Amino acid sequence: MSSTSENEEYIDPTQYTDIYHKDYVPGTINILLEKIDEETGPGTGLKTSKNGMILMPQPSDSPNDPLNWSYLRKTWHFFLMAYITAFTAATSNMAGAASDYFLDNFNISYNQQNTGAGVLFLGIGWGTLFLAPFANLYGRKISYLICITLGLFGALWFGVTNNASDAIWSQLFVGISESCAEAQVQLSLSDIFFQHQLGSVLTVYIMATSIGTFLGPLIAGYIADLTWFRWAGFTALIISFGTLVVFVVGCEETYFDRSLYKTGLSVFKSRETYGMMELDGIVMKDDTVVSVEEKEKEKDKKPSDLQNVLSQVYSNANDNVDEYAKDNLDLIDGSTEKIKSYWKRMAIITPASNLRGWGFKQYFQYLLLNIKMFAFPAVWLSGIFWGWQDVLLSFYLTIEEDNYYDPPWNYSDAAVAIMNVPTLIGAVIGCLYAGILSDYFVVWLSKKRGGIYECEYRLWFSIAVFFISPAGLLMFGIASAKNFTNWRCAYVGLGLIGFGWGCAGDIAMAYLMDAYPEMVLEGMVCTSLINNNLACIFTFTCSDWLSASGLQNTFIALAVLTAFFTFLAWPMYIYGKRARKWSKDRYVACIALRDGF
Repeated sequence: MSSTSENEEYIDPTQYTDIYHKDYVPGTINILLEKIDEETGPGTGLKTSKNGMILMPQPSDSPNDPLNWSYLRKTWHFFLMAYITAFTAATSNMAGAASDYFLDNFNISYNQQNTGAGVLFLGIGWGTLFLAPFANLYGRKISYLICITLGLFGALWFGVTNNASDAIWSQLFVGISESCAEAQVQLSLSDIFFQHQLGSVLTVYIMATSIGTFLGPLIAGYIADLTWFRWAGFTALIISFGTLVVFVVGCEETYFDRSLYKTGLSVFKSRETYGMMELDGIVMKDDTVVSVEEKEKEKDKKPSDLQNVLSQVYSNANDNVDEYAKDNLDLIDGSTEKIKSYWKRMAIITPASNLRGWGFKQYFQYLLLNIKMFAFPAVWLSGIFWGWQDVLLSFYLTIEEDNYYDPPWNYSDAAVAIMNVPTLIGAVIGCLYAGILSDYFVVWLSKKRGGIYECEYRLWFSIAVFFISPAGLLMFGIASAKNFTNWRCAYVGLGLIGFGWGCAGDIAMAYLMDAYPEMVLEGMVCTSLINNNLACIFTFTCSDWLSASGLQNTFIALAVLTAFFTFLAWPMYIYGKRARKWSKDRYVACIALRDGF
């Protein structure tokens, strides 16, 4: 029994840390629980940070656990993830730098180039879906190597472009290469950083995306102006080859099956992981621990879907569990492990602990599991938030490429590329605002509310996007429509649009990863599909919309739609926890299926 006094309200620590607890709600945690009652059982030994915040996920004692890596190892891997994000984003946006050259020399129209952009978005979204199971089955590293190789091929094809077909289909491979930055990177980052650190970590991720998206065309534009447009592709080819070498010899695998190790939650998890449905007088009833006596009363009732899933998974687990655990009915004590050798840490393929055979059947099971994440409301909010920014990207880049080469501006490729600078500056400010500042804000608000952190707290930062991003669209749209030759109005507008890009992207990622921390990859896959399919649809239609409504009216409509989509954060703030409670059983079942395959 607990030693808590009768007058003191007892808080069960496992309510916020154990997904199988009857009162657990995904995305709700107690960040200030510092002292754990020795007699609470499952919660004993929860590890906390220096300032008393519970560490989520709970690290093992193994030196091979990425959560226990040294500062230098984490920093190096973080740098690689930021680099691959920036580089793939840059190569995905380099085609626009050669727009004028394509038109003059190969008669490739802007509409045909837009088609290439649409194909690129499809490559990103669907590449993310089909590559995601590799990360669960064969480790994270193999996905990066596949994407870099495909990007290398796409850059080569772009460099030898001679017709519209080359300009379009080279972008498919370039798009697939960026898919690793849409979900794999977030998964790798969640492997090595704790949940309370993700806001700041994602700030750097979104900044890297912004740098690649806006600075890449600038560099490619100067290359096209000063040398030859083909060197934009050949430069990307050379850098891709160097990147491939660096990732082969310098990128560590971050996959680590923490469920096999003792952690602060292992007392509870060890019962379930190895199929021990009855132990010490308790059993599982759906997601609730009940007495054996109560089980007898319930035995004639039809089991729930969650119970069926868990029973199946527990049965499978018994066939795949480590022999040490089988013999000792215990989890591995990682404190006695030695650091893996360099060659094992740099292995191209690291099979999952639950891999069966070559994993072909499991691959398709994981594909289906990824699709199941579309049932979660937070996924749709994240996808719409992030996807709408890509929609806006298609519109203002189209205006820059269609209008600013012509009178009264008569910009060169380099001058058009420079228009990405204010957007980049705005994006960096937005990232800092919604990332680092939001981390401080959510901790402050959680302390004021008894230490209970709700993932919806981050949505407060969407208020700035609601006002600033539409204002930027109006400024840029009107300045472009009225042929303002003074650069200030259009450039300030682009800066405000960039702020919305960085801020909305950070909010979308952080909110989803906080809401469903155990299924980061699967959630990001669905977000990427929503994001890139939205961008693809509007890429194909933006020219027709501009022709039908005119530049000014189109951007007024975009400003209104931006305000509307941003406003969706408010009902989610109010009803988000209710939605997470509603999806809890489905969430637990998905985790059980994934880890039990």
